[in-house]
Amino acid sequence: MAETQSIARTFPVKPKLKPTSANSSTPTLESKYWKSFKTPKEIQTPQTLVSSINSIVFSPTSPHDFAAAHSATVSIFSGKTLEPKTTISSAFRDTVTSASFRSDGRLIAAGDLSGAVQVLDPKSRVPLRRLRGHTRPVRVVRYPRVDKLHLFSGGDDAIVKYWDITTESKIYDLLGHKDYVRCGDASPVSDDMFVSGSYDHTVKVWDVRVMNSGAVMEFDHGKPVEDVIYLPSGGLVATAGGNSVKIWDILGGGKLLCTMESHNKTVTSICVGKIGKESGEEAQQYRILSVALDGYMKVFDYAKFKITHSMRFPNPLMSVGFSPDCSTRVIGASNGTLYIGRRKVKESESMELGDVGGFGPVEVPRRRVLRPSYYRYFQRGQNEKPSEWDYLIKKPKKIKVTEHDKLLKKFMHKEALLAALNGKNPENVVAVMEELVARKKLMRCVSNLETEELGLLLKFLQRYSTMPRFSRFLMGLTKKVVEMRAEDIKSSDELRGDIRNLKRDVEEEIRLQQTLLQIQGIVTPLLKIAGRR
Repeated sequence: MAETQSIARTFPVKPKLKPTSANSSTPTLESKYWKSFKTPKEIQTPQTLVSSINSIVFSPTSPHDFAAAHSATVSIFSGKTLEPKTTISSAFRDTVTSASFRSDGRLIAAGDLSGAVQVLDPKSRVPLRRLRGHTRPVRVVRYPRVDKLHLFSGGDDAIVKYWDITTESKIYDLLGHKDYVRCGDASPVSDDMFVSGSYDHTVKVWDVRVMNSGAVMEFDHGKPVEDVIYLPSGGLVATAGGNSVKIWDILGGGKLLCTMESHNKTVTSICVGKIGKESGEEAQQYRILSVALDGYMKVFDYAKFKITHSMRFPNPLMSVGFSPDCSTRVIGASNGTLYIGRRKVKESESMELGDVGGFGPVEVPRRRVLRPSYYRYFQRGQNEKPSEWDYLIKKPKKIKVTEHDKLLKKFMHKEALLAALNGKNPENVVAVMEELVARKKLMRCVSNLETEELGLLLKFLQRYSTMPRFSRFLMGLTKKVVEMRAEDIKSSDELRGDIRNLKRDVEEEIRLQQTLLQIQGIVTPLLKIAGRR
């Protein structure tokens, strides 16, 4: 009955054992999306600047130029060509640490290590306002969401200042931090609210309408805060410090919602990235992009609380920015390298937009009319995909049947096993053995093997029993073969030698596994200690 049922089996037989690998998973659509940010080949972008890229900020207005703060310079790049557009250096006396575009993109404010805050015109590169008041280096400068007449700044003097740009005067000194103020962000829903982060591990929420009572909210990140941003809803705040990124619910009283600890070193910068186009349902899919000194960029879906993509760069990363139109991603490294990526646009999408990534209109080439005298006339439609109502007729592929498959079809079990063993392909041998197990004929074949044939089987077992992919199946078979053919093995010097070799290999594999476990026990605590730093 078993032989009758086995006729319906498909050939050729294939092994059921598959290698498991962490990298064998199919890439997700989101992973493909983030990998699509490539540097355009036709654009020669300068790769190395003078020093560490301290800040990257995009203009809120189209075509979304972006500014990189490095050394005593602010370099502005074109959002269309990604090439340097303007370089502002004469206005600064020391290293520029932070920059911010005004809501209309016409002015840019920047702070440096001298303690000054400059308001400049990117086109003329002329300083329009110089705000003096910080006694230590300025680390963060931000414009409000829409307000064009005010901005706030923070520095190593542990003070957050709120400025009136028109009069170059300070309106408020916001006190409360006990250490360097290194980061901050303006609320996306209110011009009167902003948030600041400090090396005293705290993040404070400020409202300029009620400054008499100090900060309206405060929460402890647990590590020196390197960056803090508002999320698009305005009710959540993300903080970065140590090797973690945390999400806080402001509307819920500063409740901690989630902690993401996927970096091995200090997270230096975070920003919000948006998947999809500017309009439509996809525009609501926001992600947090984080970069760290370990050289990794992580993409965090804070709606599902999971990491959706990770990318490695060769240098420690200091800053990250993502354009409002979802087309450009810029990462700044500690050695002055800018990793500028532009998302590839599909041809159909390019036709709808009328251009490709801002490089001008696309001219559709005219195709020559096909005539019977052309070779392509007879090959037309070969690569066309069928529509929904087409009937697709495929030519069946000829299956190559090996010798052991032919013997299995004829129920010549022992001959099929020997043919596979002589073929010296371990996958085919294991596949035949599994098929014989399904037919309940494997041990009968083993019992009928001659001495030389048994030696061939033992040599195969000795060679592949310790291979992780086959070990579970072959070790069980080895035990049964030795028990069944013990008398034959004792009477043959050659077979005894095969058994000794098999025993030696198994003992060596056991010693190797024990050594690896000991090494793992030593390394694991060290990795945990390193991750906490």
